[in-house]
This record gives sequence, structure tokens and C-alpha cells, in this order.
Amino acid sequence: MMQTATGRRASRRRNGASAVLSMLCALAALSFASSGSPAASPIAVAVADFDYFDTSGEVVDQSAEHRARVASFAALLRDNLAAQGDYRVVPIECPDRPCTATSMSQDVFIAAARKAGARLVVYGGIRKMSTLVQWGEIQLLDLEAEKLLMRRTVTFRGDNDAAYRHAADFVGNTLKESMPKP
Repeated sequence: MMQTATGRRASRRRNGASAVLSMLCALAALSFASSGSPAASPIAVAVADFDYFDTSGEVVDQSAEHRARVASFAALLRDNLAAQGDYRVVPIECPDRPCTATSMSQDVFIAAARKAGARLVVYGGIRKMSTLVQWGEIQLLDLEAEKLLMRRTVTFRGDNDAAYRHAADFVGNTLKESMPKP
């Protein structure tokens, strides 16, 4: 079948109009997706308190300072994770004991994290080996998938607030690399 010049022009106009209409629909859909639909919900993560072990053998009792620094370490991790917006930090409640992975059985610890509404739970401990060297064991567990996503040992120098802040910043950034995105 042979098409006339007028028929070809009309066909091109229909095709062009169809392409423009398709493009407008695509732009409208993108616009709605970026501004009209709700953003993905932040993932609920619980950061447990951290255990602390001092095997340095130092004569001076620094247990009060160490408890404060370890509590600060966990608080800094919570703040670091919450600051990004992809994660919603939820507290684990342990009314009669510290909320650490070693202060309760594994089943009770996981049940407490689930009761808090957490999908992910961060836990671990810090060990002081000497006046200069400390190391931490950090673990990230996906409660939904029942899978350990990260187990990392970190070392840091110093037994002061600045050393703990630096270590918490490093651990927070390391965790974010292993955590799923919403």
C-alpha cells in the first residue's frame, strides 16, 4: 500500500504527539515519585550497651571513667546512625540488668531487641589491653533475616574521651557500609 505525502505527514504528527504524550506521562510519574509519594521508612536499629573488660593490670582504679566512656561510645554510635536519616534508633529496655549481649542469654537479648521494634541490632564489647591499646569487637545482626551482617575487630590507641570519640566515629561509618538501605 502506497502512502501519500499528506498521509506520511499526518502519521509523523501522530507519532510525534504520541512521543510527547509519553514523555509528559513519564515526567509526571517521576515528579510524583520524587515529591508526592512518601520516602522509604528508616530502618529500626538498636544499639546495645557495650561490655567492657579491663585486662591491663593497671594499679589505679579507673572503672568509673571507663563506664562513662563506654556508655558515651554507645551513645555516639546511636547519634551517628540516627544522623543519616536512613536509620531510626530504638532503645532496648532491660529493667533489671545492663543491656549487653553478655549480661543475658542470647535468646533474651534478641527478644529484647525485637520487642524494641529493631530490625538490626549492634552490639559488642571493648577490652583494655594496656594503657595505650584497646580493642573492640563490633557485631551487626539482621533480626529479620536472622543473619550476622558484620563482625569487626577494631583497635584504638588511648584511654581518654577523644580516643573513644574517634573510635565511635570510625565504627559508625563502618557499620553504615554494612547496613542495608531502606
